[in-house]
Amino acid sequence: MLDLSSGVNILIYGSIVSVLSFFVTLFGTPKIIRSLISKGEVVQDYHKPEKPNVPRPAGPVLIIGIAAAEIILYMLTWKIKVIAILLTATIAFIVGFIDDRKVMPGWFKPVALIVAAIPLIVLGAHGSHLNLIFGRADIPLLYLPLIMIIIPISGNTVNSIDVLNGVASGFISITMIPLLVSVAIFGSNEVFISALPLLFTTIALYRYHKFPSRIFPGDSGTLLIGAMYGAIAVAGNSEVIGAVALLPAVMNSFLFLSSVKKIVEHRQVKSRPTVLMNDFKLIASKEKEAPTTLLRLILAEGPLSEKEIGYKIFKLAVFSSFLAFISIIIQYHFL
Repeated sequence: MLDLSSGVNILIYGSIVSVLSFFVTLFGTPKIIRSLISKGEVVQDYHKPEKPNVPRPAGPVLIIGIAAAEIILYMLTWKIKVIAILLTATIAFIVGFIDDRKVMPGWFKPVALIVAAIPLIVLGAHGSHLNLIFGRADIPLLYLPLIMIIIPISGNTVNSIDVLNGVASGFISITMIPLLVSVAIFGSNEVFISALPLLFTTIALYRYHKFPSRIFPGDSGTLLIGAMYGAIAVAGNSEVIGAVALLPAVMNSFLFLSSVKKIVEHRQVKSRPTVLMNDFKLIASKEKEAPTTLLRLILAEGPLSEKEIGYKIFKLAVFSSFLAFISIIIQYHFL
């Protein structure tokens, strides 16, 4: 059994799971791209002049890369939090994969993701208190239903920001940094190591997902990423830090829900928040019925290309991560 109290062992094994998850995703993605193309599992990228067919989803290769690393970690340490995080990620992947195959009603993903929260509760991969910025709240009874809210929110939040090439994978790659630091300080060594595969799979995926995308993550990919992010935050006593880092994506979900006033799939909304111009730049829609989103707010100042919008979202991710680091410092002082 691996001794996770040793700094040397943490460094060595952290490197192993990072390398494994990264290269499984890096070398596995081209194979799944070819497989999806051969099966005709592609969607049009409407933001490009030639409207290319892009294979989707990348979820299967992501879960393979993450599961390979997490299973090895669990077999060496027998730490229950490792398997709890993996089960949450796997259930979220299955929920997303179902939605990839068949368009489900708007309530399906948030309700189904409640099931993904159950391993964290049943296996006891959580505390009895919530670390706040200026202290902590001991809420043993309220904390359990809170977990069942956190996982659907984090999963659907990442899913909702997957609007342009490279945004979801790039956004999470950035916001994982403050979460990892927070888990290292407030959480446990096994959760810290368990979080590394998520960072390195998203970095590897970004190579193929960045503009112009060669593959889309699909709901199976984004729900997996988002739910696992939430599971790490819960198991690592870093819920508030994770929420601060994800602030732009959370704001996007809040704006959308407050404008449409019901839970509904983005693809089921008749009025789009943006309009594609002849030069393939995007502008904010002027229709009153169009939902308000982060993308629409970014375009309020004028039209931008898809690549330019992506960079603006990444800048917001860097800023929210900076706020998360400040929150870590304040929280460390008060706890």
